[in-house]
This record gives sequence, structure tokens and C-alpha cells, in this order.
Amino acid sequence: MNKNVRAFTLIELLVVIAIIALLLAILLPSMNLARMHAKCLASASNMRQIGLALQMYADDNRGIFPETTHGLTGQEARKRSWIFTLSPYIGDVNEICICPADPKRKERLANGLSSYVLNEYIAVDNIDPFGRIVGSSYRNLHRLKKPSQTMTTFVGADSLSVSLTSDHTHSRLWFLPAPNVPWNAIRKDIQPDRYRTHTSPKNTAGSSLYLYADSRVETIKAKDLKEIADRFENFAKPKD
Repeated sequence: MNKNVRAFTLIELLVVIAIIALLLAILLPSMNLARMHAKCLASASNMRQIGLALQMYADDNRGIFPETTHGLTGQEARKRSWIFTLSPYIGDVNEICICPADPKRKERLANGLSSYVLNEYIAVDNIDPFGRIVGSSYRNLHRLKKPSQTMTTFVGADSLSVSLTSDHTHSRLWFLPAPNVPWNAIRKDIQPDRYRTHTSPKNTAGSSLYLYADSRVETIKAKDLKEIADRFENFAKPKD
């Protein structure tokens, strides 16, 4: 045997381990950020396709946006949910209806659901007990005064149930008088920090995507959206 072969000492091994640990500590945050950025880009592509499908659907239906499951259950809800009615305008709905960063993506896909939710203002008319529309109706794309400033679709909240009826927001209820807290109500419907690398108690550490009526997709930081909500500005309501 060659007596000149020298083994690593314990100190040398510890130094190597320390260097590896340091490199991992430096690289992991960057890797997590890159992965989340890739998921955000994939989701933005999904929403752009949804935006184009919404426009085509509206063009074929006198400008009217698709319906949601509001007030429906069972098979009737499945027939009328907007993600199903967009099928003729999207190659494979399953390819674009799920956000890759959605923690419930597998359950939603298995149940024929979507990670994205329609804005109540453009999908559900505000009806009084006598069946009359209360206030302005924003359900017609062609009649929106400022489509480039009108949000049609949001990234759904983590807390949304895996149910067909969770396909739209309740935007009209977000800014009810105290003791209602708008930011808490908003976070029950949409996920303002869907694309994040760490969590925060009020969901203000990351950002999310927002689809507008002109098919534009915008990234908005959660903390910036909260500032708008704290001013009691309902960003979901179309501009009159």
C-alpha cells in the first residue's frame, strides 16, 4: 500500500461542509425566486389566453361576458360556470385554467375547476328583490367605458373551497361599512401575494396577476394593492 496517500482531516471536512452550506444559503433564495418567476410567467400566459377567450365569447354574444355559478348548484352550476363556456375558444381548458403556483392546483384540476376567478362586477348583475338591475350593469364588454382599466379576472385565494361555486369574487361586498375590514374581505376571494418567496401575516410580501378587459395582464405588488384598499378604493369596480 502507498503510505504517501493522505486522507482529509476532520477540520478540512468541516471547512468543506461549511463552504457548501454557505453556497447553498447564497444560491437557494435565487433559485426559489427563479422558480416563482417561471410560475408567474406561465400563469400570465394562461390569463392572456383567458382574456382573448373572454373577448371572443363576448363578440359572439352581443358583448355579454360569460356567467358564473352565482346562485346555482349541481349540474346547472357545471353547465354555466364561465371556465366551461369558454371551452370552444380555448384549445384545452385544462392547459390554461390552473396556476402552477396554486397550492390546490391538483384538487382543482381533478374537480374541473380553475385557479382563476371572474370579477363579480362584470359577471353578475346586481339584482333587487323585484328582478331589476340596481346601479350600472358592467356585464357588456362593448359598453365598458374604460376596458383598459377594468379588471375581469383575478388569481383565486388559497382559502377558496374546491367547489364549482368558487368561480367568482364578491367584489361588491369588499368595502362594506365597519366593522368589515376590506383587506380581509379581499383576501377571502383573491390571493394578492400568489407569487412570493416568503409569507407575511397580511399577505403583503409578494405580488399577483390581474387580467383587464383589453386582455392585458398586469403584475401588482400586494403591498401596493393593500394601500389602494386602505384608501377604500374598490379597484374591482369598473370606472363609470
